[in-house]
Amino acid sequence: MPWERKTIILCVLTVCITSLVVGVEDKHRDDECADLNNTTFLEYRQRRVKLQVQYLLLTRRNMDCAHMFSQESLTETQQPSYFNISLPTKVIIHGYRAMGSRPAWVKELARALLRVQDVNVLVVDWVYGASFAYNLVVENYKEVALQISVLINQLQKHGCQLESFHFIGISLGAHVAGFVGTLFEGKIGRITGLDPAGPMFKGADTYDRLDPSDAQFVDVIHTDSDYFGISIPVGHMDFFLNGGKDQTGCARSRFASILIYFPVYGYVICDHMRALYVYMSALNGSCPLMGIPCFSYKDFLEGRCVNCDIFKGTCPTIGLSENSGITISPIPKEQKLFLLTSSSPPFCSHHILLELEVSPLDKSAEVQVILMTENHGTEQRIRLQTATTVYRTVLTHPVALCEIETIELRNTGARFYRQGDVHVKSVCLSEFPSLRREEPLCVNNINVRRGAPWSHDLVQVCL
Repeated sequence: MPWERKTIILCVLTVCITSLVVGVEDKHRDDECADLNNTTFLEYRQRRVKLQVQYLLLTRRNMDCAHMFSQESLTETQQPSYFNISLPTKVIIHGYRAMGSRPAWVKELARALLRVQDVNVLVVDWVYGASFAYNLVVENYKEVALQISVLINQLQKHGCQLESFHFIGISLGAHVAGFVGTLFEGKIGRITGLDPAGPMFKGADTYDRLDPSDAQFVDVIHTDSDYFGISIPVGHMDFFLNGGKDQTGCARSRFASILIYFPVYGYVICDHMRALYVYMSALNGSCPLMGIPCFSYKDFLEGRCVNCDIFKGTCPTIGLSENSGITISPIPKEQKLFLLTSSSPPFCSHHILLELEVSPLDKSAEVQVILMTENHGTEQRIRLQTATTVYRTVLTHPVALCEIETIELRNTGARFYRQGDVHVKSVCLSEFPSLRREEPLCVNNINVRRGAPWSHDLVQVCL
C-alpha cells in the first residue's frame, strides 16, 4: 500500500472523527501541571491558527508534572524555573498529527530519558501547526524551527552551550530538528531522528531535510522507509531495522491500541512508530541493539556482513551512548547499519549465521532449518540449487546460540521437487557480532531424507 493510499485512510479517519466530535474541546488544565494541546478539525477551521508553538519542561524534580516553559521562565523571580543551565538539554519534537490529537507517548519518552540521565527535557508542542493537511503541515516546519532557534538563542545568553543540546525528532519532527541544526551551522551537539518523514523529503535538498551536517552527531532509526519514513541515509549512523521497512508484529497491528476505536489507524502507522518504541526500549538498557554495517539488506541477510571491523570492532548501538559507541575519528557519514528485531519489547534478537554445505545435487531441493528451545522455535527454508553447494543465511533467535537446545533439518522438497536424499557435508552456526571471534558450532556428514527429520543436541556441541 503506497504512502498516498495510507494518507487517504488517515484523511477518511479524520473526517469520521470530526463528524463525531462536535462539542467544544475540553481545555481544563491543572493549575500546576501542563500538557500538550489538542485540536479538532472544526476548531482548526474556525480559529485558522497556523502555529501556536509552546514548550513543556520536565526534569527529575517534576517528572510527573510538566511545566510550561518560555524564554521568560529563567528570569521570573516569583516562581523559579526547574530548568538547570548546567545540565544537558533534550529537546523532543513530535511530527505530523493527522487528527489533531496530542501525542500520548511524549511524556513516556521524557521519563525514559530522565531515568537514564539527569537532564532538562523540553517538549516542543506544535500540534496546531502539525495537524490535518500534510502538505500544509510541511509548509510550517521551518517556521517552527525558527521559533525554536529563538528560544535556543535565549538559553545561550543564559549560559547554555550549543553542544549540550540533543534534539530527538519523530517523523516530520526530525526535519524540524534538522533545520534548527542548519540555523546553528551544525553546532548543535546531537540530533536523533526516529523514522524521519519521507513524503516530500526524499528528493529534497540537504538544506531542507535532516542530514549529517545539521549536528556534531546525527543518529537515525528507519522502520517505515517504503511508506511514511525516508528511505535514504540522512545521518552519521543510520539504523535500518529489519531492512527499514516491514516490522515484525505489525501485520496484525499490535499497536492498534493507540487508538482503540480506530484500529486501522494503528495498522497504518505501526511500522512508522516502531522506531520510537525501539528507541524508548533501548533507553532502558535491558539488552544492546547493535547495528552491523553493510551495503544492502540483501547482503546482510545472506551473511556477507557479520562484523564491525570498519569501526575497529565496536558496533554502533541504539541509545544514548556518545556517537552511538563509536570512537573512531572522523565519524563516517551516512553509514547504513542493519539489525533484526523481535515484535515486542525489548525488541532484541540474537543474530545467528547459518552456513550450509551440501554435496552436488541432481535436482533442486529445499531444506528447512529449525533452531529450537523449550519455548521457542526459529525456522528458515533454504532453496537448494544444482549449481550451488554452499549457502549462507542469517536467522534470529531470542536466546544466545549456546542456549539453543537443538537444531533440526528437514527435507521439505517432497511435494514440489524430485530430489531425494540431501547429503549435508556440514551445517555450522555462529553468533554475530562477536568480539572474541569464537569458532562456529558445526555438525558434519548428515543425510537428510524426505519424511525423516534429522536433529542434533546443540548443548553438547557448545560444551
